[in-house]
Amino acid sequence: MAAESSIAFGAKPRAVIFDVDGTLVDSAYLHTLAWWHGFRQAGYTVPMAHIHRLVGMTGKQLVKELLPSARDSESVSEILASHSAVFATYWPSLTALDGARDLLASCKEFGLRVVLATSARERDLQELRRTLGADDFIDAATSSKDVVKSKPEPDILLAALDSVGVAVEDAVFVGDAVWDMMAARRIGMPCAGLLCGGTGEAALRDAGADEVYGGPDELLDNLESSVIGQLLQRVQG
Repeated sequence: MAAESSIAFGAKPRAVIFDVDGTLVDSAYLHTLAWWHGFRQAGYTVPMAHIHRLVGMTGKQLVKELLPSARDSESVSEILASHSAVFATYWPSLTALDGARDLLASCKEFGLRVVLATSARERDLQELRRTLGADDFIDAATSSKDVVKSKPEPDILLAALDSVGVAVEDAVFVGDAVWDMMAARRIGMPCAGLLCGGTGEAALRDAGADEVYGGPDELLDNLESSVIGQLLQRVQG
């Protein structure tokens, strides 16, 4: 796919929306560990496997899903604060996944609007963007402050679309968790799943992924035949 494929001036805008944690930045297991510490400090033992399956939700929703029904608001606040404090210690160690920056750059080069849609806190999002070093290719970003309901509800995706003025039918989503795929499916948005966040291919496909790749580098290598490439073909047509 050559650079000449860029969308012509005046064409209807299209967008690619990207989850960040576990999709572009190798942080899914760091969040799992940070949440585990948060629960432990509040007196709860929660298996890491249970936590990992819910990474991608907002913090409040994740805690709500994992705490006993008899939870108290003080425990919730303590766990949220502990997670934030522990995860902040990992900021210097965050790394972009192979191909992440080049994938964003390629989407931008071909005239697509590039949006980050994450359930992370705004401060964490700033660090994730610093890690990516791709602000030149990012048109907008939404975080947990922009929505009330987290994935699998599609609110974060709708907020991302609104931020760049793109309709649902003119966008695709890339994520790494079942909640990402479910959120996209609820609004009929094509989606690609990536394995780099630790969720298996079968789970991603069962949740609605149209296609699955190992990571950003593999998606970039197959960009022309992917759901992103199909979006570009519709634009050119």
